[in-house]
Amino acid sequence: MTMPTETTRCETPLPDDAPHVLVVDDDQRIRELLARYLFDQGFRVTIAADAAAARAAMRGLAFDVVILDVMMPGESGLSLARDLKSTSSLPVFMLTARAGPEERVQGLELGVDEYLAKPFEPRELLLRLNNILKRGTPSPQAASDEVRMGELIFYVARGELRRGEQSIKLTERERDLLRMFAQQPGMPIARHELASDDATGSERAVDVQINRLRRKIEVDPSNPVFLQTVRGKGYILHTD
Repeated sequence: MTMPTETTRCETPLPDDAPHVLVVDDDQRIRELLARYLFDQGFRVTIAADAAAARAAMRGLAFDVVILDVMMPGESGLSLARDLKSTSSLPVFMLTARAGPEERVQGLELGVDEYLAKPFEPRELLLRLNNILKRGTPSPQAASDEVRMGELIFYVARGELRRGEQSIKLTERERDLLRMFAQQPGMPIARHELASDDATGSERAVDVQINRLRRKIEVDPSNPVFLQTVRGKGYILHTD
């Protein structure tokens, strides 16, 4: 297996909805251990040797969770965690070589989601990591025969989109897409799943169809409110 390098993703294909983990640790052995283990467990992994490299990675990529070492040269893990928790909702899983309560309390006061002392058992880390991701997964909304998006209502059974008394013309493919989103409102749907329901099976075709659909349901299609892109996962429909 080709190992990921600092701030680059694994080249081996994984599902669009595979969770993306940023591992930040100055110990190369631990970085490579975690990258190999998590990749084998179905995670996309990016590794960084210090806080600066981690910040560079986060400027260009979206992550579901960051695994962060406390003690690193330059900016410490606690400092980076403090900044992340003050500016984003990204879950933070901290690793430390010190098992003392003072560091754990300090990390928890910053809002760190998990704390694990080194040396650790990879299976324990995996269980804790999955628990973090489960806590961050939105609960599915109940599917409804009527999906409301601002002034618009999509009637699922008859496949009709209306704005008040005005009926908005949909292509058969646009109708199918809206029905798929209506079945999982508030939940991301991977591009390959949307493509599998299309005769072409093309993910590129899905992107084109999504853009056309946005022109019909969004006030500003270039800045969508309802039909949004979820980086690395696909698309999601937010409803009222």
